[in-house]
Formats: sequence, structure tokens, C-alpha cells
Amino acid sequence: MIGLTEPALRRRKTTTLRHRPNLSRLAVRAATLLLLLAAVQAVASLLFYNAIDKETLREDHARRVAELLVVSQRMYAVAPETLAQTMSTGHLEVALSAQPHVAPGPPDQAVGEIRDHILHWEPELGEEALLLGIEPSRRGYRDLVGAMRLADGRWLNFRSRDISSSWPIALRATVLTLVTAGLCLALALWSLRIMTRPLRELTDAADAIGQGKFVPVHESGPDDLRSLARSMNAMQARIAAMLEDQARSFEAISHDLRTPLSRVMIAADMIDDDEIGGLVRDSTQEMEAMLMSLQQYLRAQHLTAAPETVDLGLAVADLLGGTFPGQARLEVPSVAIVQTYREPLLLVLRALVENAIHYGGFAEVKVMPDADGRWTITVEDTGPGIPEDQFERILAPFYRIDEARARDTAGFGLGIPTAHRLLQRFGGGLAFGRAEGGGLSVRVTVPVAPAGVTA
Repeated sequence: MIGLTEPALRRRKTTTLRHRPNLSRLAVRAATLLLLLAAVQAVASLLFYNAIDKETLREDHARRVAELLVVSQRMYAVAPETLAQTMSTGHLEVALSAQPHVAPGPPDQAVGEIRDHILHWEPELGEEALLLGIEPSRRGYRDLVGAMRLADGRWLNFRSRDISSSWPIALRATVLTLVTAGLCLALALWSLRIMTRPLRELTDAADAIGQGKFVPVHESGPDDLRSLARSMNAMQARIAAMLEDQARSFEAISHDLRTPLSRVMIAADMIDDDEIGGLVRDSTQEMEAMLMSLQQYLRAQHLTAAPETVDLGLAVADLLGGTFPGQARLEVPSVAIVQTYREPLLLVLRALVENAIHYGGFAEVKVMPDADGRWTITVEDTGPGIPEDQFERILAPFYRIDEARARDTAGFGLGIPTAHRLLQRFGGGLAFGRAEGGGLSVRVTVPVAPAGVTA
């Protein structure tokens, strides 16, 4: 996240994320709608299965009982001693006894329907003595119990568990419905993510374009989004070309102005009046310094750099020792390696350290990681500092603070704007605060560059 001042950083976060929550809310609403439809489908399916399952359930129990009775008759003639063990299952309990375990009871419609289904499946059982009944089970369901007299007079007793539950059909239907609904929901969410990906890319690209980056937008998705992507790419190309032409033109003008300024310097040496000559020389030197500052700011508009692995401690130490000997102190951990853009980062630090030395006489530079694990470089001075309500304004080119900076100081108010522009283009951050000694504290979030990418 590219930072500005602390207040501006909060506004930047709000601006950057303003579109993404809309996309997130869109996805959440679509997912909620799909989930609601899946739930409605599941509930409707279960109600439907529950409505038709009573008759189907009785037929299923009757079929199993009919098969049990026919097979048991045949098996009893072959191996009566193993009949009970062999025919008992997880849902059917079989036992042999001299007397039936079912007591005759009043006529029951459900029992009568099951008897009819049994005889429908196995008509020959109509000639046998068959007793049926319904008893409550220990789990709160109802069991179908019955007894059939065998050829030798013994009774085959059986219990079909949970005749009132819908385990044979509804359970399978429930599982199938839920699995189908889950798969449909997952497929719909995946499709939604694919369809909204171009919109997310356009949102990210628009945010990056607003920060001064050139981000080629992949032209994909529906026709309207592809057309929008083409328009954004064309717009970026036009803006980039216009800014680069403008920056190079002003840069060339500022460079060419040095020739007449050199002539003025030579002419100043020929002036007999020392006071007038000194005034001309001082004014000429100030103009040259302002042109140099302007040239650096314009160069920041189109500077490109390749990412490389940088030892921050060595790089910053070389900058301070070579450019500001004895005017800055560096505090850095033993290892500070990062994949970043060396030249833009050093240009940023040079401008900030120069600003700190100019107004505070000395610069404190600290390299350290932040709470998110990114490397930061803090530049502090002991100068007059800047009021907090001016933190955002000093990012504007040519802006100077009369209360904190004298009007006759050299420069054009472009040091901090140049640093901000470079960090904005290369993915770093800039934030301001008050140093312990009362001066200005500037925190630079070091840009992190992916390998093989040129900004």
C-alpha cells in the first residue's frame, strides 16, 4: 500500500479499498443468493421425499419381510439350527420359538397395508398363518413385528426395525440432495469468480493508474469489459506519452537555461562593484540550484529501473559517506537485504537527507523492519519541524512553509515531492511525523520489487 502522510495514508486506504468491498459485497450477495436457492431446493426436496416416502417405506419393509419369509421357509427345511443367525441383519431380527411373539391386536390400517404389500410381493404367503403388529422401539421409532408358523408347528418371529423412520430412501435422498446442492454452489461460486476476475483486474488497474503507474490491462471477459480494458490501455498510453513529453521538454529547457546562466556568472566576475557582482553571482547560483531541483523532479516522472537485490545497510552507508560525510548517522541491523529499485530509492534518500541537513544541520537515518515485515528507512532532523496540518500540503510541488522555512532559502520546494513521486511510482510509501527532538521525521517504506520486473 502506497502511503502519503498519516492522514493521507488513511484516506488512501479508504480510496483504494472503496471498490474492493463493493466487489466483495457483490460476491457475498451472489453466494448468499445461491446458498439460499440451494437451501430452498434441499428443503423442497426433503418435503417431497417425506410426502411420498410413507407409502414407499411401507412397500420397502413389506418387500424385505416377504423375501425374509420365503427364504426362511426354504432355509428352515435345510438348516433350521442356523436360520436365526443367518437371516438376522442390521435391520431385521429373526428368532425361532414354540409360540409367536406377537400378540393379536385390534385392526391397524398401517399393518393391513403392509400385509397387502407382503402378499403382493409373495402371494403364496397368503396360505400361511401370518401375524403382524407394530411395537414401539427403544429409540422412539416403531418396529414392525411378526410371526409365521412353519411346517413343523414352530414359529418364525421377526422384527423389522424403525418402520416409521425414513432411513432406506429419505436418508439417501437427503445425502444426494445436499451433495448436489453443494456441488452446484461450488460450481456457481467458481463461475462467479471467473466472471468477476476482469472486473477485479480493472479495479486494481484503475487504482494503480491513479498512483501514476502504467499497468497494461488484460483484455478478457465479456465484450463490455474487453472494450473498457482497451479504452483504459489507450488512455494510459496517451497519458504516459503526454507526461513523458512534457517532463522531457521542461527538463531540456531547464538544462538549456544553464548556458545563459553561465554567461551571467562570467559577466558577474567583470563587474567592478563587488556588492553588485556578489548579488548577481548569488542569484545565479540560486537559479542553478532551483533548475537542478526542477530537473530532478522532472526526471522522477519518467525514470525507469530494474529490480535488484540490495543490501540496505551498505547502500545507505555509501550514500551518506560519499555525499554527506560527517553530516549524518546511520543505524542499521546486521542484515537488511531486500529486492528493490536501487536508483529510485537512493534518489529518495538523498533528497530527504539533504532536506534534513539543510534545516536541522544533521540527519539521523535508521533502517528497520516494520510490523508487517517490510523494511523502512526513517530520516530525522532537529530542525523547526513541520506542523501536522501541513504534512499533506508539502507533497505538492513548489509548496513552501513560511513558518518553518525561511523565504530566502535555496531550492524550489521539490525535494519531498520528488521523493514522494518516486515512491509512488515504484510501490513504496512516505509518511511524516515529529521527531523526538521536535524536528521532522520522515518514514520511507522501501519498495519491494518482484524479480524480473521493470518499473
